[in-house]
Amino acid sequence: MDWAEVRSERQGLWVLALAALLLGAAQAHPIPDSSPLLQFGGQVRHRYLYTDDAQKTEAHLEIRADGTVVAAARRSAESLLELKALKPGVIQIFGVRTSRFLCQGPDGTLYGSLRFDPEACSFKELLLEDGYNIYQSEALGIPLRLPPQDSPSREPASRGPARFLPLPGLPPDPLDPPGVLAPEPPNVGSSDPLSMVGPSQGQSPSYTS
Repeated sequence: MDWAEVRSERQGLWVLALAALLLGAAQAHPIPDSSPLLQFGGQVRHRYLYTDDAQKTEAHLEIRADGTVVAAARRSAESLLELKALKPGVIQIFGVRTSRFLCQGPDGTLYGSLRFDPEACSFKELLLEDGYNIYQSEALGIPLRLPPQDSPSREPASRGPARFLPLPGLPPDPLDPPGVLAPEPPNVGSSDPLSMVGPSQGQSPSYTS
């Protein structure tokens, strides 16, 4: 075997190796995209859902502790919501303060449930060009509408506004665990402001007045 044959054989091996590499890459499973710009993959957002309509009705969606859903004129702790993606374009809406899921009945009535029901508590999120969103039941296709502020919260909101503007919100600060006291501020007038020496049986002459 001369040099030309050896060189040709090596080139052939490189071609086979490259082909095997490309074939393996084509059959590999894609890595799930965790980009925060995508509305799936378990993405979680804290938002206030603000809404208005042609009659200048302005309100925030609020899930109360008793399970009622109302149109609140102002933001409150009960109107801070957690929007979590379930799959592309579908989310669940969760009340941060009341730990209730936003759900919708067959007649369009909204209510807060302590248990997540995929049929009643999954909503499609449709983005509009003006920044507002439309939410509708994934199972029923009924748009999410708030009841008018003067009507009972259990009444179907057939004429309420359906456009919502998700306003950024921050989750509440965690509460201190019971029995744990906050550290006292240092005593700047003391010779040991950080209490690094601690109590002792005797007292050093350096700290006597």
